[in-house]
Amino acid sequence: MPESVWDYPRPPRLEPTERHLKVVLGGEVVAETRRAYRVLETSHPPNYYFPPADVKEGVLSRSKGSSFCEFKGRAHYFDVRGGDRTTTDGAWGYDTPSHAFEAIKGYVCFYASRMDECYVDDELVTPQPGDFYGGWITTDIQGPFKGGPGTRGW
Repeated sequence: MPESVWDYPRPPRLEPTERHLKVVLGGEVVAETRRAYRVLETSHPPNYYFPPADVKEGVLSRSKGSSFCEFKGRAHYFDVRGGDRTTTDGAWGYDTPSHAFEAIKGYVCFYASRMDECYVDDELVTPQPGDFYGGWITTDIQGPFKGGPGTRGW
């Protein structure tokens, strides 16, 4: 039975997942893990945070961008390089997350919309609508989802 994003909590919940996650850019697997965390927040598909050891060495370059999440704290961004492609601000992470999210300190979350392909258990992910949120939509996740036109104030 699908999970409804409207059953996810606010403030968001952090939980470990052993699902097989894979990120592809420029024809190259840049990250792959079964040791991630996912963040579940009302109206959003899950965001998946990869342990740094499961991100290919040399694919991330810290960029100047940052943003603030009222729940997780100050995020910083990474440019992501894979094969012959580089994507500006294609991933983000937290150096000093809030207490409730300390487990994802140093972890990396990828925007599915800025990668060539992202997978959850071999299912190709549909990116969350819009250009700000980075959730990963799979057939076991049910919306409607925040991020598209007219949903920013949800």
